[in-house]
Order: sequence, then structure tokens, then C-alpha cells
Amino acid sequence: MPICIECRHPVKTLWREGAGDKSTGHNIRLTVCKNCGRFCDKYVEHDFVVIFIDLVLIKPQVYRHLLHNTLMKDEDKFAPSIIRLGVLLLLFDVYLTWARIEKQSVPEVDAAGSSLSNFGRLAQQPIVLQYIFFLILCTLSTLAFHGSIRFLTSSRFSPLSFLGLLPQYSRPNSVSTALLVSSLTKLFPILMVIWAYDVPAAARSLGWAVVANNVEALKILLDCNYGVAAVLTMAGALSRWAMGRAVLWAAGLEGVDSAGENSVAEDGRALGALLVHAKEWAERLAVG
Repeated sequence: MPICIECRHPVKTLWREGAGDKSTGHNIRLTVCKNCGRFCDKYVEHDFVVIFIDLVLIKPQVYRHLLHNTLMKDEDKFAPSIIRLGVLLLLFDVYLTWARIEKQSVPEVDAAGSSLSNFGRLAQQPIVLQYIFFLILCTLSTLAFHGSIRFLTSSRFSPLSFLGLLPQYSRPNSVSTALLVSSLTKLFPILMVIWAYDVPAAARSLGWAVVANNVEALKILLDCNYGVAAVLTMAGALSRWAMGRAVLWAAGLEGVDSAGENSVAEDGRALGALLVHAKEWAERLAVG
């Protein structure tokens, strides 16, 4: 059943046929919510560009429109558009991961005295094999990310359910849909076709943007607080990082950072120092 994207009140219909010109497509009238008095779903009349911009701005209304009124129906099945989006995001992830690992390769010297890198053995393989390797790496990492969050939200053995922090959610495919939709910002590296910029720095910024969108999407879908949504996102990120490290270790690239954890650690230390400084400043201000 659709909902009002403003107040989440269930409604029967989002629009009805009006007295407009059917040839122009403007023959519908949006339903007004009886609970809040606003349009139930204004995005019915908006095109994808507006929806994408509001997704980047993390507006809760657009997530409710997509997750409750558009993509997920009564059956918990993936919409064809979501499957295509998932494939597109995976291919972008392959490119970014490949570029990031190549930039992080550490010089080494082999037995013959020639200079190689810890990426050297893989780089000497045919380009098709290299692509297959990174495709497997990103696929397993993505499956680990989605699988861990689906387990924590939808499994009866979830520790969050045992602790009473989150009731069991019966639509695991909706959880994956929310994560895919909120990861649209991963498509921003397409701008590299026009402008050249630092790949690690771009991946670092995009990573934090995707995390913020994932948290917001899980909060809206599961109707939970930000703390639980952040724990779910963190658990998924840790699972993805562990899977990536395991695959790289098996390929002899154990010294390579596949997910930018060094940058994340630096950001964490910088944020901690900022919080300490803010606390000291607040204490001095309180003392007068």
C-alpha cells in the first residue's frame, strides 16, 4: 500500500485522472493527504533528473517515493531497473578499485634484480584476466556488504533482533534495493571522462557520501533511529573490507589497501582530534 512521503500515512492512491489533455500526459491530479494536507507524492510528476538531485541531497521524501511507492511492490522482488543499476554500480566499482590498487602498488625487487611492484605479477597477466580478477573481487565484496546487512535486518538469528534494537524485517530484497538506490553517488566518477582528478581522493570522498546515503536509506526503510542504521552500515562496510582483504591476500596482494581503510583511519583520527578540540573550547567557554 502506498504512503504519503511527507507524513508516512497510508493512502489508497497517489493520483487520479483529471480533466487535462491526455495527449500531453498532464491529465492526472495528485492526491492530497488527509493526514497532513500536502500532496501524497509530488515525485509522481517529476522526472529522473529531479529525483537524482534530491537523492544526492538525501531528502527523505524521495527515498520514501522510491522505496515505498515505486520500486518495491507487494512481492519482495527486484525491479528490472534495480538489477540494471546494481550491474552498473558493480562495473563502476571494478574500475575505481582497479585504478586505486594500481596507484598503491609498492616497488619491490625480484631475484633477477629488476624492479617490480606488489601488483606486478597480476599486471603481467592478460588484460582480460586482470578484469576478471577485479570483477570477482568487487562482486564478492558487494555480496558480503549486502549479505551482512540482510542478515542483521531479516534473519531470526540477528543479534539486533535478540537485543530488541530492531524487529525482524520480512523483506530482505527491499533492504538491498535501498542500499543500491542510496549508492547512486558512486556514478560520479563518470566525470573523469571530462575532468582528471585524483582517484584515491575521489574514492575517499565518494565513500563518505555513500555511507551517509546508506544510513539515511536504512533509517527510512526500516523506520529505525540513526544509531541502528549507522551500526548496520558499519557492519556491512566491515564485511566488505574483510572480504576484499581476504581476496587480495589469496592473490598475494596482502599489502594493498582495497577499500581505502588508511584514508578512513586518517579521517577518523582527524575527526577525533577535532572533537577533543571542540570539547576543550566548550569547557573554556563554560568557565568564562
